[in-house]
Amino acid sequence: MPDYKEMYLKLFRATEDAISNLIKVQLECEEMYINAPEFEQKLYVLDSKHPEED
Repeated sequence: MPDYKEMYLKLFRATEDAISNLIKVQLECEEMYINAPEFEQKLYVLDSKHPEED
């Protein structure tokens, strides 16, 4: 007969490990985002005049 308790515990531990890993990686990515250097934003203004209006 299968040992259902052992099967449950094995699956539970693996689930907990996966969740912990996801949380860890999410926090690392948030730190990377916070500590990333600011990038220079540029605003490009297009001439609103149409060529046929010349």
